[in-house]
Amino acid sequence: MGLAEAASGADPASGLQAARELRELAERLEALQVSNARKHGWSWQEIAFFLGVSKQAVHKKYASRTR
Repeated sequence: MGLAEAASGADPASGLQAARELRELAERLEALQVSNARKHGWSWQEIAFFLGVSKQAVHKKYASRTR
């Protein structure tokens, strides 16, 4: 069973497991793309705009990871 199917299915255990896996995948993807944006010279403000968060929030979360 795929993640999308499990996440939308009737079994709570499978659905919750899929939700966790999707959240972890989204976190890894976000971190990868923030790093990519910084390598391309993007400002924290630009990154924050596309993530829909404040500049302070994205900087606090990722500044130490992208040095």
